[in-house]
Amino acid sequence: MPSTVRTRTWHRTAALATALTVVATSCSLLPGGGDDSSGPNDQVSVSAVESGLDTAGKPMRGGQLVYGLEAEVGTTGYCLPEAELAISGMQVARALYDTLTVPDEKGDYVPYLAKAVDHDDAYKEWTITLRPGVTFHDGSTLDAQVVKNNLDAYRGAYEGRSPLLFSFVLANIDDVEVVNELTVRVTTKKPWVAFPAVLYASGRLGMMAQKQLDADPKTCATQPIGTGPFSFVSWTRDQSLKVRRYPKYWQEAPDGKPYPYLNAIEFRPVQNSDSRIAQLQQGELNMMHTSTSSDMADALPALRDSGAINLLVSDEKTEVAYVMMNSSVAPLNDRAARLAIAHAIDREKLNEQSNKGFPAIANGPFAPTVLGHLDDPGFPGYDLEKAKAEVAALKKAKKDTSLSLLSSAGPVAVRQAEIEKEMLEAAGFDVTLEIETEADLIKRVISGDYELAAFRNQPGEDPDMDYIWWYGTGNPVNFGRFKDPVIDQNLEKGRTDPDPEVRRKAYEAINRQFAKQVWNVWLWHSPWAVAEAANVHGILGPDLPGDQGPPSGRLVTGHSLLGVWIDQN
Repeated sequence: MPSTVRTRTWHRTAALATALTVVATSCSLLPGGGDDSSGPNDQVSVSAVESGLDTAGKPMRGGQLVYGLEAEVGTTGYCLPEAELAISGMQVARALYDTLTVPDEKGDYVPYLAKAVDHDDAYKEWTITLRPGVTFHDGSTLDAQVVKNNLDAYRGAYEGRSPLLFSFVLANIDDVEVVNELTVRVTTKKPWVAFPAVLYASGRLGMMAQKQLDADPKTCATQPIGTGPFSFVSWTRDQSLKVRRYPKYWQEAPDGKPYPYLNAIEFRPVQNSDSRIAQLQQGELNMMHTSTSSDMADALPALRDSGAINLLVSDEKTEVAYVMMNSSVAPLNDRAARLAIAHAIDREKLNEQSNKGFPAIANGPFAPTVLGHLDDPGFPGYDLEKAKAEVAALKKAKKDTSLSLLSSAGPVAVRQAEIEKEMLEAAGFDVTLEIETEADLIKRVISGDYELAAFRNQPGEDPDMDYIWWYGTGNPVNFGRFKDPVIDQNLEKGRTDPDPEVRRKAYEAINRQFAKQVWNVWLWHSPWAVAEAANVHGILGPDLPGDQGPPSGRLVTGHSLLGVWIDQN
């Protein structure tokens, strides 16, 4: 029977579920590229080094930047506990809000708005000491009470706020109390070794002013008030969001004045990657980000080498692209079928045809340098003859060998899905390709109305942040629907045991179990790039406050805008 291609819209899933995935992933449904430390194209560095910066001279103040984003900046606005922020919204949030902690160059989570984050011997009592003198854009002071109120809002314990994903993320918090004006104590139900990572939460756990916390839903979503380097000016959906320099920002630049250097930024959604690059060349944009690996392989490096742009490409602690399998439905509830699918997909060829071979292949969920990463956890590789034999055995046993493959509607995503479909059919599967808008694809994944789906997640945080996605029993956001006691046991161990070696072994065991059970087909680690006009510099920003050293080189969850400056000579 010939396979078919269907395009339709799906509306059965509640809005609650929709927000869970969008908040949870940096750009979970766009099958882009990735890498583990260097790509096959030797013209492109993926070591988080910005071109042009070493000869740029001293930063200058002033000017307005126009930043091209890959999508609308925030589908439901910036009431952060309830916000549905993918990467574009997260980038804007970096301008408006600060978090209590941030990742550093080493991958640790260090104090930011917090001056210190300490714990008791049992890792169940965490003391957050705040920096003095930090103010919100409305002039109010960051103190212990507003931080407590923020944490309560995120975990669903503050009247008027209705968190979605964060009520799951922070479910281990038992109590939040004010100790004094600048000190908050958080008590957890179980030991929580990675709690500082939770206070960052991919940049989403920003501190909002009390006025925003107490606002009605519409005002909270559309009138953001943070402590970030830029304050909100205006937002026209699908067109632009404007911010301006906050003159009383709490961090001081080397010239003795507060950061940031820029006077203003206008964020514009430009969904087509080719259009973003063209607008950057034409001067309509001064800066842009992209997850399109093929552009990182040739178009962007060519512009960099010609002197037209500056460029930074990073795969540091990045997310992984994969084919997600719904293990609650036939034939995917059978490991033999999942193994046949893994053997049928030639990931090297798929990568070459989809991404010009730029990303490196992933064999597990953790990027290199993330705790639990293994070069070879035992994931089954491409073997068409084995795949054919396995599918034949399934058919002989009268098992279902028909599959539906769900993809978002972008041309890159559709092309990738078409190649995967051809590979699966070559092994003997019957495959139906289903194309959805990204929003409807998300709804279907959450409701469990899919078999195979293009997905991207696990954006290089401490692996404890994956607890909510993988813990099996009674978990509504385990989208693969697997219940694996080995994974559950090691998730608990990684969360509660402070011994780094015990945690490493626990997450490595999870990595191996994913390979053994073939819960997903891992494809590649997805790099991100930020390109800027030749006279724009400072993508990663300055060193972190105090003696905490350089910031993280990650781009997967956005980047700092503190140190961006324009050479106006």
